[in-house]
Amino acid sequence: MTLTTRSIPLNWSDQLLESLRNNDVDLTIYVPDEVLTPLIRGAEDDPNMEAFPASREEEAVGIAAGAALGGRRSVVLMQSSGYGNSVNALASLAVPYQLPILMIIGERGVLGEFNPVQVPISRAIRPSLDAMGIPHRTLEREDEVAAVADRMMLQCFRTQLPAVLFINALLTGGKNDR
Repeated sequence: MTLTTRSIPLNWSDQLLESLRNNDVDLTIYVPDEVLTPLIRGAEDDPNMEAFPASREEEAVGIAAGAALGGRRSVVLMQSSGYGNSVNALASLAVPYQLPILMIIGERGVLGEFNPVQVPISRAIRPSLDAMGIPHRTLEREDEVAAVADRMMLQCFRTQLPAVLFINALLTGGKNDR
């Protein structure tokens, strides 16, 4: 008899893509990231979604700000280690001008992280979001993805304020240490 291990389902990305579609998000701006690859590929493969790669996180926020000013709904995808690059764009553009920028951040530096350089920014992200008044939630279980994502998007787009969804390693399986 062989023992098998339960693989972590990747259905979280399909649920997020469906939530994005249901909330009229038609532009995905992303900084490439291994953990968020299923979501990025899903956006690239969706004929009703424009996927645009950004070279840096603050550039992604700037593009999303322009899209919001033009009446489009967008999402910014990034890894938590790059979040620090986006703080000025959030604090000086998105927050004061009440721009509904939804960010989905692949979380590093938590539960089983193999790379110690990921830990400090992980500890700083939530306090900095709180200081700017940006609501955030962490998705850890597949059964909560659709409901939490839909509610966060409703809040973001109805209040015209940025919002963040963290994608935790418990949901995705995290990044391999190879």
